[in-house]
Amino acid sequence: MSPTEDEVDRLLGSVRFGPDGLVAAVAQQHDTREVLMVAWMDRDALVETLTTRRGTYFSRSRQERWRKGDTSGHVQHVVRVSADCDGDTVLLEVDQVGVACHTGTRTCFDDRVLLAPEAPA
Repeated sequence: MSPTEDEVDRLLGSVRFGPDGLVAAVAQQHDTREVLMVAWMDRDALVETLTTRRGTYFSRSRQERWRKGDTSGHVQHVVRVSADCDGDTVLLEVDQVGVACHTGTRTCFDDRVLLAPEAPA
């Protein structure tokens, strides 16, 4: 069930948007805990996400809102949304349909490993 308008207002009170009006948003597969992507949300994108349970973000480059999957079909069904302890990042636990990354990979973190586990000695 989606939150009421009063509940949305209360939930938004725990989120701290930056000077640019945005908050960082981490999308994570709800059952495997796999981090899929990091994006940005403005207030309207967060409200839409909370009320429709679809991952909706704000593109800094295009300066517009976009809902994940509207053009690709790779939809994010939102299971849960949490704010971190400072309120300056939100975590979307999602059920990802298809790939999450615009490059066509499952996650945005598939290709650029900066540090891997060491082999046992």
